[in-house]
Amino acid sequence: MAGYVCAVAGRTSLGVAGVEAMSRFDMSAAALALFSSVQVGVYAGAQIPVGLLLDRWGARRLLGAGALLVALAQIAMALAHDVPSALAARVLLGIGDATAFVSVLRLLPSWFSPFRIPLFTQLTSIFGLLGQVVSAVPFMGVLHHFGWGRAFAVMSGLGFAAAVLVLGVVRDTPTGSAAPHLQVHRDGGSPSEGVRPPAPDTGEADARGPEEPSGGPARPTTEGLGTTLRAVTGSPSAWLGFFTHWSGAGPAMTFTLLWGVPFMTLGMGMSAGDAGAVLIVFTVANIVLGPLAGHLTARRPTWRVPGVLVCALLSLITWTVLLVPATPPPAWSAVVLAVVLAASGVSSSIGFDLLRDDIAHHRLGTAIGGTNMGGFTATLLAVQGIGWALDHVSAGPTHTWVDFRMAMSLQALTWVVGVVGVLVCAGAVRRRHVAPGQD
Repeated sequence: MAGYVCAVAGRTSLGVAGVEAMSRFDMSAAALALFSSVQVGVYAGAQIPVGLLLDRWGARRLLGAGALLVALAQIAMALAHDVPSALAARVLLGIGDATAFVSVLRLLPSWFSPFRIPLFTQLTSIFGLLGQVVSAVPFMGVLHHFGWGRAFAVMSGLGFAAAVLVLGVVRDTPTGSAAPHLQVHRDGGSPSEGVRPPAPDTGEADARGPEEPSGGPARPTTEGLGTTLRAVTGSPSAWLGFFTHWSGAGPAMTFTLLWGVPFMTLGMGMSAGDAGAVLIVFTVANIVLGPLAGHLTARRPTWRVPGVLVCALLSLITWTVLLVPATPPPAWSAVVLAVVLAASGVSSSIGFDLLRDDIAHHRLGTAIGGTNMGGFTATLLAVQGIGWALDHVSAGPTHTWVDFRMAMSLQALTWVVGVVGVLVCAGAVRRRHVAPGQD
Protein backbone atom coordinates (compact mmCIF):
# COMPACT_ATOMS: atom_id res chain seq x y z
CA MET A 1 0.00 0.00 0.00
CA ALA A 2 2.92 2.37 0.62
CA GLY A 3 3.97 1.88 -2.99
CA TYR A 4 0.45 2.52 -4.24
CA VAL A 5 0.00 5.62 -2.04
CA CYS A 6 3.17 7.18 -3.47
CA ALA A 7 2.03 6.36 -7.01
CA VAL A 8 -1.33 8.09 -6.41
CA ALA A 9 0.42 11.08 -4.85
CA GLY A 10 2.62 11.40 -7.92
CA ARG A 11 -0.32 10.96 -10.26
CA THR A 12 -2.40 13.69 -8.61
CA SER A 13 0.41 16.14 -7.86
CA LEU A 14 0.14 17.87 -11.24
CA GLY A 15 -3.57 18.51 -10.70
CA VAL A 16 -2.76 20.31 -7.44
CA ALA A 17 0.07 22.22 -9.15
CA GLY A 18 -1.89 22.90 -12.36
CA VAL A 19 -2.00 26.67 -12.04
CA GLU A 20 1.72 26.81 -11.10
CA ALA A 21 2.57 24.52 -14.04
CA MET A 22 0.85 26.84 -16.54
CA SER A 23 2.91 29.71 -15.16
CA ARG A 24 6.23 27.82 -14.89
CA PHE A 25 6.09 26.42 -18.43
CA ASP A 26 4.12 29.31 -19.96
CA MET A 27 1.54 27.01 -21.51
CA SER A 28 -2.15 26.95 -22.34
CA ALA A 29 -4.89 24.83 -20.78
CA ALA A 30 -4.71 22.40 -23.70
CA ALA A 31 -0.98 21.98 -23.12
CA LEU A 32 -1.59 21.37 -19.40
CA ALA A 33 -4.19 18.76 -20.34
CA LEU A 34 -1.58 17.16 -22.61
CA PHE A 35 0.61 16.56 -19.54
CA SER A 36 -2.06 14.49 -17.83
CA SER A 37 -3.18 12.92 -21.11
CA VAL A 38 0.36 11.69 -21.81
CA GLN A 39 0.68 10.26 -18.32
CA VAL A 40 -2.77 8.65 -18.39
CA GLY A 41 -2.23 7.38 -21.94
CA VAL A 42 1.04 5.72 -20.95
CA TYR A 43 -0.64 4.29 -17.84
CA ALA A 44 -3.56 2.88 -19.82
CA GLY A 45 -1.37 1.53 -22.61
CA ALA A 46 0.91 -0.21 -20.12
CA GLN A 47 -1.87 -2.10 -18.33
CA ILE A 48 -1.94 -5.18 -20.56
CA PRO A 49 1.88 -5.55 -20.71
CA VAL A 50 2.04 -4.98 -16.95
CA GLY A 51 -0.69 -7.57 -16.40
CA LEU A 52 1.17 -10.13 -18.51
CA LEU A 53 4.39 -9.48 -16.59
CA LEU A 54 2.48 -9.65 -13.33
CA ASP A 55 1.19 -13.15 -14.11
CA ARG A 56 4.71 -14.30 -14.88
CA TRP A 57 7.05 -12.34 -12.57
CA GLY A 58 4.98 -11.60 -9.47
CA ALA A 59 3.78 -8.47 -7.68
CA ARG A 60 6.81 -7.77 -5.47
CA ARG A 61 9.34 -7.17 -8.24
CA LEU A 62 6.91 -5.24 -10.41
CA LEU A 63 5.66 -3.01 -7.58
CA GLY A 64 9.19 -2.27 -6.34
CA ALA A 65 10.42 -1.37 -9.81
CA GLY A 66 7.37 0.85 -10.32
CA ALA A 67 8.02 2.76 -7.08
CA LEU A 68 11.59 3.45 -8.20
CA LEU A 69 10.34 4.79 -11.54
CA VAL A 70 7.84 7.06 -9.76
CA ALA A 71 10.64 8.45 -7.56
CA LEU A 72 12.89 9.11 -10.56
CA ALA A 73 10.01 10.77 -12.40
CA GLN A 74 9.45 13.19 -9.50
CA ILE A 75 13.13 14.15 -9.52
CA ALA A 76 12.88 14.82 -13.24
CA MET A 77 9.79 16.98 -12.66
CA ALA A 78 11.58 18.98 -9.97
CA LEU A 79 14.41 19.78 -12.38
CA ALA A 80 12.25 20.41 -15.47
CA HIS A 81 12.23 23.94 -16.87
CA ASP A 82 10.64 23.32 -20.26
CA VAL A 83 7.68 21.42 -21.65
CA PRO A 84 9.59 18.53 -23.35
CA SER A 85 11.53 17.59 -20.20
CA ALA A 86 8.39 17.84 -18.07
CA LEU A 87 6.49 15.62 -20.53
CA ALA A 88 9.31 13.05 -20.37
CA ALA A 89 8.97 13.04 -16.59
CA ARG A 90 5.23 12.39 -16.82
CA VAL A 91 5.84 9.50 -19.24
CA LEU A 92 8.20 7.91 -16.71
CA LEU A 93 5.65 8.51 -13.97
CA GLY A 94 2.92 6.88 -16.03
CA ILE A 95 5.00 3.72 -16.48
CA GLY A 96 5.80 3.48 -12.77
CA ASP A 97 2.23 4.27 -11.74
CA ALA A 98 0.91 1.55 -14.04
CA THR A 99 2.43 -1.18 -11.88
CA ALA A 100 1.02 -0.12 -8.50
CA PHE A 101 -2.71 -0.78 -8.27
CA VAL A 102 -2.76 -3.99 -10.32
CA SER A 103 0.16 -5.40 -8.30
CA VAL A 104 -1.66 -4.83 -5.02
CA LEU A 105 -4.86 -6.39 -6.39
CA ARG A 106 -2.86 -9.37 -7.67
CA LEU A 107 -1.64 -10.03 -4.12
CA LEU A 108 -5.16 -10.27 -2.68
CA PRO A 109 -6.10 -13.80 -3.89
CA SER A 110 -2.83 -15.11 -2.41
CA TRP A 111 -3.38 -13.63 1.03
CA PHE A 112 -7.16 -13.51 1.61
CA SER A 113 -10.13 -15.81 1.16
CA PRO A 114 -12.30 -15.18 -1.94
CA PHE A 115 -15.23 -13.94 0.16
CA ARG A 116 -13.03 -11.18 1.62
CA ILE A 117 -11.59 -10.01 -1.70
CA PRO A 118 -14.40 -7.50 -2.59
CA LEU A 119 -13.88 -5.73 0.76
CA PHE A 120 -10.11 -5.70 0.43
CA THR A 121 -10.38 -4.44 -3.15
CA GLN A 122 -12.33 -1.45 -1.84
CA LEU A 123 -9.87 -0.98 1.02
CA THR A 124 -7.02 -0.95 -1.49
CA SER A 125 -8.69 1.88 -3.39
CA ILE A 126 -9.46 3.73 -0.15
CA PHE A 127 -5.98 3.57 1.34
CA GLY A 128 -4.56 4.51 -2.04
CA LEU A 129 -6.47 7.77 -1.74
CA LEU A 130 -4.11 8.77 1.03
CA GLY A 131 -1.93 9.71 -1.92
CA GLN A 132 -4.55 12.32 -2.80
CA VAL A 133 -4.28 13.65 0.76
CA VAL A 134 -0.48 13.81 0.42
CA SER A 135 -0.74 15.88 -2.75
CA ALA A 136 -3.63 18.06 -1.52
CA VAL A 137 -2.16 19.00 1.88
CA PRO A 138 1.58 18.59 2.54
CA PHE A 139 2.63 18.75 -1.12
CA MET A 140 0.48 21.82 -1.74
CA GLY A 141 1.89 23.43 1.41
CA VAL A 142 5.50 22.79 0.40
CA LEU A 143 4.72 23.96 -3.14
CA HIS A 144 3.30 27.30 -1.98
CA HIS A 145 5.91 27.97 0.71
CA PHE A 146 9.13 26.53 -0.76
CA GLY A 147 8.51 26.34 -4.49
CA TRP A 148 8.27 23.85 -7.32
CA GLY A 149 11.63 22.11 -7.08
CA ARG A 150 11.58 21.34 -3.37
CA ALA A 151 7.96 20.14 -3.48
CA PHE A 152 8.66 17.54 -6.18
CA ALA A 153 11.97 16.59 -4.53
CA VAL A 154 10.09 15.72 -1.33
CA MET A 155 7.69 13.56 -3.36
CA SER A 156 10.68 11.78 -4.89
CA GLY A 157 12.02 10.96 -1.46
CA LEU A 158 8.72 9.37 -0.49
CA GLY A 159 8.88 7.25 -3.64
CA PHE A 160 12.36 5.93 -2.85
CA ALA A 161 11.26 5.09 0.70
CA ALA A 162 8.27 3.17 -0.65
CA ALA A 163 10.51 1.21 -3.04
CA VAL A 164 12.75 0.13 -0.15
CA LEU A 165 9.71 -1.00 1.88
CA VAL A 166 8.22 -2.95 -1.03
CA LEU A 167 11.40 -4.80 -1.97
CA GLY A 168 12.28 -5.48 1.66
CA VAL A 169 8.91 -6.55 3.05
CA VAL A 170 6.40 -7.63 0.38
CA ARG A 171 6.04 -11.31 -0.44
CA ASP A 172 3.92 -12.69 -3.28
CA THR A 173 2.57 -15.57 -1.16
CA PRO A 174 2.34 -16.31 2.58
CA THR A 175 5.50 -17.97 3.87
CA GLY A 176 4.99 -21.55 4.93
CA SER A 177 1.36 -21.84 3.85
CA ALA A 178 -0.44 -22.71 0.65
CA ALA A 179 -1.79 -19.72 -1.19
CA PRO A 180 -5.37 -20.08 -2.41
CA HIS A 181 -4.29 -20.23 -6.04
CA LEU A 182 -5.90 -22.16 -8.86
CA GLN A 183 -4.49 -25.52 -9.88
CA VAL A 184 -3.67 -24.70 -13.49
CA HIS A 185 -2.92 -27.32 -16.12
CA ARG A 186 0.35 -26.73 -17.91
CA ASP A 187 -1.48 -26.29 -21.19
CA GLY A 188 -3.31 -23.32 -19.67
CA GLY A 189 -6.60 -25.17 -19.75
CA SER A 190 -9.34 -25.64 -17.18
CA PRO A 191 -8.72 -25.85 -13.44
CA SER A 192 -8.23 -29.17 -11.75
CA GLU A 193 -11.28 -28.58 -9.59
CA GLY A 194 -14.74 -28.69 -11.07
CA VAL A 195 -16.99 -25.68 -11.44
CA ARG A 196 -18.94 -24.97 -8.32
CA PRO A 197 -22.63 -24.22 -8.82
CA PRO A 198 -23.70 -20.71 -7.83
CA ALA A 199 -24.72 -20.43 -4.20
CA PRO A 200 -27.96 -18.80 -3.11
CA ASP A 201 -27.84 -15.14 -2.15
CA THR A 202 -27.37 -15.75 1.58
CA GLY A 203 -24.21 -13.82 2.30
CA GLU A 204 -21.87 -16.51 1.03
CA ALA A 205 -22.91 -15.98 -2.57
CA ASP A 206 -20.04 -15.36 -4.95
CA ALA A 207 -17.56 -16.36 -2.28
CA ARG A 208 -16.05 -18.43 -5.06
CA GLY A 209 -16.47 -17.79 -8.73
CA PRO A 210 -16.78 -20.66 -11.22
CA GLU A 211 -13.01 -20.87 -11.50
CA GLU A 212 -12.08 -20.15 -7.90
CA PRO A 213 -9.97 -22.84 -6.24
CA SER A 214 -10.78 -25.07 -3.35
CA GLY A 215 -7.16 -24.90 -2.28
CA GLY A 216 -3.64 -25.79 -3.30
CA PRO A 217 -0.81 -23.75 -4.71
CA ALA A 218 -0.69 -22.76 -8.32
CA ARG A 219 1.89 -24.14 -10.70
CA PRO A 220 3.57 -21.75 -13.15
CA THR A 221 1.73 -21.64 -16.42
CA THR A 222 3.44 -22.21 -19.77
CA GLU A 223 0.53 -20.63 -21.58
CA GLY A 224 1.54 -18.37 -24.46
CA LEU A 225 0.87 -14.65 -24.46
CA GLY A 226 -1.50 -14.95 -27.40
CA THR A 227 -3.59 -17.58 -25.65
CA THR A 228 -3.85 -15.43 -22.53
CA LEU A 229 -4.85 -12.33 -24.50
CA ARG A 230 -7.44 -14.19 -26.57
CA ALA A 231 -9.00 -15.72 -23.46
CA VAL A 232 -9.22 -12.39 -21.65
CA THR A 233 -10.39 -10.27 -24.57
CA GLY A 234 -12.98 -12.91 -25.48
CA SER A 235 -14.56 -12.85 -22.03
CA PRO A 236 -17.69 -10.69 -21.63
CA SER A 237 -16.92 -10.44 -17.91
CA ALA A 238 -13.57 -8.82 -18.74
CA TRP A 239 -15.33 -6.25 -20.93
CA LEU A 240 -17.97 -5.70 -18.26
CA GLY A 241 -15.15 -4.97 -15.83
CA PHE A 242 -13.60 -2.57 -18.36
CA PHE A 243 -16.77 -0.51 -18.85
CA THR A 244 -17.63 -0.64 -15.13
CA HIS A 245 -14.25 0.92 -14.40
CA TRP A 246 -14.75 3.39 -17.27
CA SER A 247 -18.12 4.54 -15.90
CA GLY A 248 -17.02 4.83 -12.28
CA ALA A 249 -13.39 5.94 -12.30
CA GLY A 250 -13.52 8.22 -15.34
CA PRO A 251 -15.55 11.08 -13.79
CA ALA A 252 -13.74 10.84 -10.44
CA MET A 253 -10.23 10.88 -11.91
CA THR A 254 -11.01 13.65 -14.40
CA PHE A 255 -11.86 15.82 -11.40
CA THR A 256 -9.07 14.79 -9.01
CA LEU A 257 -6.30 14.21 -11.52
CA LEU A 258 -6.31 17.61 -13.20
CA TRP A 259 -9.42 19.73 -13.67
CA GLY A 260 -10.97 19.74 -10.19
CA VAL A 261 -8.74 22.42 -8.63
CA PRO A 262 -8.78 24.76 -11.69
CA PHE A 263 -12.56 24.27 -11.97
CA MET A 264 -13.09 25.24 -8.33
CA THR A 265 -10.57 28.09 -8.15
CA LEU A 266 -10.79 29.71 -11.61
CA GLY A 267 -14.38 28.72 -12.42
CA MET A 268 -16.21 28.79 -9.09
CA GLY A 269 -13.99 31.43 -7.45
CA MET A 270 -12.96 29.29 -4.48
CA SER A 271 -9.63 29.71 -2.71
CA ALA A 272 -6.86 27.13 -3.11
CA GLY A 273 -7.33 26.10 0.53
CA ASP A 274 -11.04 25.52 0.07
CA ALA A 275 -10.40 23.51 -3.10
CA GLY A 276 -7.92 21.35 -1.18
CA ALA A 277 -10.54 20.82 1.53
CA VAL A 278 -12.98 19.56 -1.11
CA LEU A 279 -10.41 16.98 -2.20
CA ILE A 280 -10.14 15.88 1.43
CA VAL A 281 -13.94 15.49 1.52
CA PHE A 282 -13.61 13.31 -1.59
CA THR A 283 -11.10 11.11 0.25
CA VAL A 284 -13.21 10.86 3.42
CA ALA A 285 -16.29 9.95 1.38
CA ASN A 286 -14.31 7.13 -0.23
CA ILE A 287 -13.27 5.90 3.21
CA VAL A 288 -16.90 5.80 4.32
CA LEU A 289 -18.46 4.40 1.15
CA GLY A 290 -15.77 1.92 0.11
CA PRO A 291 -16.11 -0.67 2.90
CA LEU A 292 -19.91 -0.43 2.68
CA ALA A 293 -19.78 -1.16 -1.06
CA GLY A 294 -17.32 -4.02 -0.53
CA HIS A 295 -19.51 -5.59 2.14
CA LEU A 296 -22.70 -5.27 0.11
CA THR A 297 -21.27 -6.52 -3.17
CA ALA A 298 -19.74 -9.55 -1.44
CA ARG A 299 -23.07 -10.51 0.15
CA ARG A 300 -25.35 -9.33 -2.66
CA PRO A 301 -23.53 -9.94 -5.95
CA THR A 302 -26.73 -9.32 -7.92
CA TRP A 303 -26.56 -5.67 -6.78
CA ARG A 304 -23.23 -5.05 -8.50
CA VAL A 305 -24.29 -3.94 -11.97
CA PRO A 306 -27.38 -1.99 -10.75
CA GLY A 307 -25.13 -0.22 -8.23
CA VAL A 308 -22.73 0.82 -10.98
CA LEU A 309 -25.58 2.22 -13.06
CA VAL A 310 -27.09 4.10 -10.10
CA CYS A 311 -23.75 5.76 -9.33
CA ALA A 312 -23.33 6.73 -12.99
CA LEU A 313 -26.80 8.27 -13.01
CA LEU A 314 -26.08 10.24 -9.82
CA SER A 315 -22.90 11.60 -11.39
CA LEU A 316 -24.79 12.77 -14.48
CA ILE A 317 -27.54 14.42 -12.44
CA THR A 318 -25.07 16.22 -10.15
CA TRP A 319 -22.98 17.61 -12.99
CA THR A 320 -26.15 18.71 -14.81
CA VAL A 321 -27.52 20.58 -11.78
CA LEU A 322 -24.11 22.17 -11.20
CA LEU A 323 -23.50 23.32 -14.79
CA VAL A 324 -26.97 24.48 -15.84
CA PRO A 325 -26.94 27.87 -13.95
CA ALA A 326 -25.25 30.73 -15.81
CA THR A 327 -23.53 31.90 -12.62
CA PRO A 328 -21.05 30.00 -10.44
CA PRO A 329 -22.78 27.84 -7.81
CA PRO A 330 -21.98 28.21 -4.08
CA ALA A 331 -18.94 26.47 -2.63
CA TRP A 332 -21.01 23.85 -0.79
CA SER A 333 -22.11 22.41 -4.14
CA ALA A 334 -18.49 21.40 -4.77
CA VAL A 335 -18.67 19.34 -1.56
CA VAL A 336 -21.79 17.56 -2.85
CA LEU A 337 -20.04 16.92 -6.15
CA ALA A 338 -17.03 15.46 -4.32
CA VAL A 339 -19.24 12.99 -2.42
CA VAL A 340 -21.04 11.89 -5.60
CA LEU A 341 -17.78 11.49 -7.49
CA ALA A 342 -16.42 9.46 -4.57
CA ALA A 343 -19.40 7.09 -4.90
CA SER A 344 -18.69 6.88 -8.61
CA GLY A 345 -15.05 6.05 -7.94
CA VAL A 346 -16.01 3.40 -5.40
CA SER A 347 -18.31 1.74 -7.95
CA SER A 348 -15.39 1.34 -10.36
CA SER A 349 -13.76 -1.25 -8.07
CA ILE A 350 -16.78 -3.50 -8.59
CA GLY A 351 -15.34 -4.15 -12.04
CA PHE A 352 -12.53 -6.21 -10.49
CA ASP A 353 -15.04 -8.37 -8.60
CA LEU A 354 -16.91 -9.08 -11.84
CA LEU A 355 -13.81 -10.69 -13.38
CA ARG A 356 -14.09 -13.82 -11.26
CA ASP A 357 -17.09 -15.02 -13.26
CA ASP A 358 -14.93 -16.16 -16.18
CA ILE A 359 -11.23 -15.48 -15.62
CA ALA A 360 -8.90 -18.25 -14.45
CA HIS A 361 -6.41 -17.39 -11.74
CA HIS A 362 -3.33 -17.65 -13.96
CA ARG A 363 -4.82 -14.96 -16.24
CA LEU A 364 -6.06 -12.70 -13.47
CA GLY A 365 -3.22 -10.18 -13.67
CA THR A 366 -3.87 -9.62 -17.37
CA ALA A 367 -7.61 -9.26 -16.76
CA ILE A 368 -7.06 -6.81 -13.89
CA GLY A 369 -4.82 -4.72 -16.12
CA GLY A 370 -7.43 -4.72 -18.88
CA THR A 371 -10.17 -3.66 -16.48
CA ASN A 372 -7.97 -0.92 -15.04
CA MET A 373 -7.57 0.50 -18.55
CA GLY A 374 -11.26 1.45 -18.59
CA GLY A 375 -11.27 4.39 -16.20
CA PHE A 376 -7.95 5.72 -17.42
CA THR A 377 -9.04 5.59 -21.06
CA ALA A 378 -12.18 7.56 -20.18
CA THR A 379 -10.06 10.01 -18.15
CA LEU A 380 -7.62 10.48 -21.02
CA LEU A 381 -10.42 11.39 -23.42
CA ALA A 382 -12.23 13.66 -20.93
CA VAL A 383 -9.11 15.49 -19.70
CA GLN A 384 -7.89 16.26 -23.20
CA GLY A 385 -11.36 17.21 -24.41
CA ILE A 386 -11.86 19.66 -21.54
CA GLY A 387 -8.48 21.29 -22.16
CA TRP A 388 -9.22 21.66 -25.87
CA ALA A 389 -12.65 23.16 -25.13
CA LEU A 390 -11.26 25.66 -22.62
CA ASP A 391 -8.82 27.02 -25.16
CA HIS A 392 -11.47 27.27 -27.88
CA VAL A 393 -14.35 28.81 -25.91
CA SER A 394 -12.32 31.24 -23.77
CA ALA A 395 -12.54 34.91 -24.74
CA GLY A 396 -9.29 35.80 -22.98
CA PRO A 397 -6.22 34.41 -21.23
CA THR A 398 -8.12 33.78 -17.99
CA HIS A 399 -10.73 31.04 -17.90
CA THR A 400 -14.12 31.88 -16.38
CA TRP A 401 -17.19 30.04 -15.16
CA VAL A 402 -18.75 30.21 -18.65
CA ASP A 403 -15.67 28.51 -20.13
CA PHE A 404 -15.62 25.73 -17.54
CA ARG A 405 -19.37 25.29 -17.79
CA MET A 406 -19.13 24.42 -21.47
CA ALA A 407 -15.91 22.43 -21.24
CA MET A 408 -16.94 20.21 -18.33
CA SER A 409 -20.16 19.35 -20.18
CA LEU A 410 -18.12 17.26 -22.63
CA GLN A 411 -17.96 14.53 -19.97
CA ALA A 412 -21.47 13.54 -21.07
CA LEU A 413 -19.93 11.83 -24.12
CA THR A 414 -17.75 9.47 -22.09
CA TRP A 415 -20.69 8.91 -19.71
CA VAL A 416 -22.86 7.61 -22.56
CA VAL A 417 -20.12 5.27 -23.82
CA GLY A 418 -19.58 3.82 -20.35
CA VAL A 419 -23.23 3.23 -19.50
CA VAL A 420 -24.01 1.67 -22.89
CA GLY A 421 -20.94 -0.56 -22.51
CA VAL A 422 -22.06 -1.75 -19.05
CA LEU A 423 -25.59 -2.54 -20.29
CA VAL A 424 -24.42 -4.43 -23.38
CA CYS A 425 -21.73 -6.44 -21.58
CA ALA A 426 -23.98 -7.24 -18.60
CA GLY A 427 -26.49 -8.68 -21.05
CA ALA A 428 -23.77 -10.79 -22.69
CA VAL A 429 -22.60 -12.11 -19.31
CA ARG A 430 -26.18 -12.94 -18.34
CA ARG A 431 -26.79 -14.85 -21.56
CA ARG A 432 -23.53 -16.73 -21.19
CA HIS A 433 -24.44 -18.00 -17.72
CA VAL A 434 -28.06 -18.90 -18.39
CA ALA A 435 -28.47 -22.63 -18.83
CA PRO A 436 -29.99 -23.86 -22.13
CA GLY A 437 -33.76 -23.92 -21.99
CA GLN A 438 -33.98 -21.18 -19.36
CA ASP A 439 -35.37 -17.70 -20.02
